[in-house]
Amino acid sequence: MNVIALIPAAGAGKRMGGERNKQYLEIGGKPILAHTLEVFDGCDAISEVYLIVPEEDCAYCCDLVDGIRFTKPIRVISGGKERQDSVKNGIDAIYNCDIVMVHDGVRPFVTEDIINRSVEETVGCGATVVAVPAKDTIKSVDEEGNIIETLERKKLWQVQTPQTFKYEIIKEAFDKAYKDGFYGTDDASLVERMGHKVRIIEGSYQNIKITTPEDMIIAEAILKSRQAG
Repeated sequence: MNVIALIPAAGAGKRMGGERNKQYLEIGGKPILAHTLEVFDGCDAISEVYLIVPEEDCAYCCDLVDGIRFTKPIRVISGGKERQDSVKNGIDAIYNCDIVMVHDGVRPFVTEDIINRSVEETVGCGATVVAVPAKDTIKSVDEEGNIIETLERKKLWQVQTPQTFKYEIIKEAFDKAYKDGFYGTDDASLVERMGHKVRIIEGSYQNIKITTPEDMIIAEAILKSRQAG
């Protein structure tokens, strides 16, 4: 079975501040993106990785990949204007695939267990997303910030990545979205709008998306904890 992991990392990271894109900031003396790639490179379920980055960063990322000497093929692809455009570029570059897994480049603490369970479940149901139960009370508000209702927490999940799909399902979902001019908040939303069920895979609260300076502090703590055993 051929499983291709798409790793979109084409964002500018405006909330992080500074001059460098967030995916190239270092934790533990190594770029965030390198940590992420190493997990997928070491996972037997993954056949190949497509790294999707800003066009102007392609040369840098090719050097990064060559310097680490990964064991799996890692192909560097130019991203698009929005994250969805970047994933579309990755899907369009695929020529032989059974399963497509999409994972944020700035989620370096995904585990092989999460990846393996995602692939296994997707083989049976066609579409899965990793998520964790919401720990805080969630409220719906109007445009003026007034509370409309308190949502039932036991039914709420915070969605992460990877999000994993049979190739023909995600390809059809993206083609239809672009035909309709639709942009979703995540890849699964494009599949959902076709009426296809998407199954939740319980993930980990450590599988954070590094977006703000505060996240860097948490990331360093998680890394040190893992290194300590």
